Amino acid sequence: MIKNDLFLKALKGETVERPPVWMMRQAGRYLPEFMELRKKYDFFTRCQTPELASEITVQPIRRYGMDAAILFSDILVIPQAMDIEVQMKPNFGPFLPNPIRSQADLDKVIVPDIQDSLGYVMDAIAMTKEKLNDEVPLIGFAGSPWTLLCYCVEGQGSKSFDKARGFCFTQPEAAHELLQKITDTTIAYLKAKVKAGVNAVQVFDSWGGMLSPQDYQEFSWKYMQQIVDALKDEAPVIVFGKGCWFALKEMANSGASAVGVDWTCSPQNARYLTGGNVTLQGNFDPARLLSPPATIKEMVTQMIRDFGKDKYIVNLGHGILPHIPVENAKAFIDAVKEYKE
Repeated sequence: MIKNDLFLKALKGETVERPPVWMMRQAGRYLPEFMELRKKYDFFTRCQTPELASEITVQPIRRYGMDAAILFSDILVIPQAMDIEVQMKPNFGPFLPNPIRSQADLDKVIVPDIQDSLGYVMDAIAMTKEKLNDEVPLIGFAGSPWTLLCYCVEGQGSKSFDKARGFCFTQPEAAHELLQKITDTTIAYLKAKVKAGVNAVQVFDSWGGMLSPQDYQEFSWKYMQQIVDALKDEAPVIVFGKGCWFALKEMANSGASAVGVDWTCSPQNARYLTGGNVTLQGNFDPARLLSPPATIKEMVTQMIRDFGKDKYIVNLGHGILPHIPVENAKAFIDAVKEYKE
């Protein structure tokens, strides 16, 4: 049994003394202890070495005592497993030298055997569970099929993903074939993670907001719904789309245990758009962690009041930024732990 089960209670919609708190990207680049490891090992070495991935996962728990850990990994391990080369270039980000632009490119993409290609993730889960010693739950995650398509077609990060969107609109059959391959791989991957011991999973649709509401339904949401349908009876599923306020109603009715909200949607609107019955997660502006600690605490307390303490998980509206001072992250966590109605 997990000793601190606040996060799991919130996912079930149960009454809690205070809401649970964790931060997207909490295992990573704002922590001095992470930066020490970063000097010694490149990015994918850290992802692919279970000892390193598990150590990075528990670093923020040791330092701050969040109510949940999230496994250190990357959404792009899925394309790697599908025989799409992915590099992580310093000061540049992800780079895919052979992007998918045609049916011929697509024909080379496989739906892999998960244990063969991603067994190192399952080993990292086992090691992390040992280190956590049932203190807090462990979250596993994946990128949404649309977000992964964006990288696979664009070949790198982008502000607008024009090539990816163009691929969907000029070659829709190929786009849907790629999306389905990614979806099938992701379902098998998340099921393996649950079997390996994660207590919940989150699907990140970081680039969903690039699509119009109509295109979002066609090229993103229907694939996320497949993932929720496949996983929801095995573990709680959290869905999160950045810039996707227009899809909050579908997300709330999807069977997911919780819906993530970014900082551009007010708590009141998020409750209204989701019908008030589903657990919400979010939505502190990550850049607001640059405010003075006292301001952060006031804002977090107000955010909890606006969302309500039940059916709510305190989080950021996207991943923590690299240059956030450690004491500011601490103020964010402490404000939740000290919360009283």
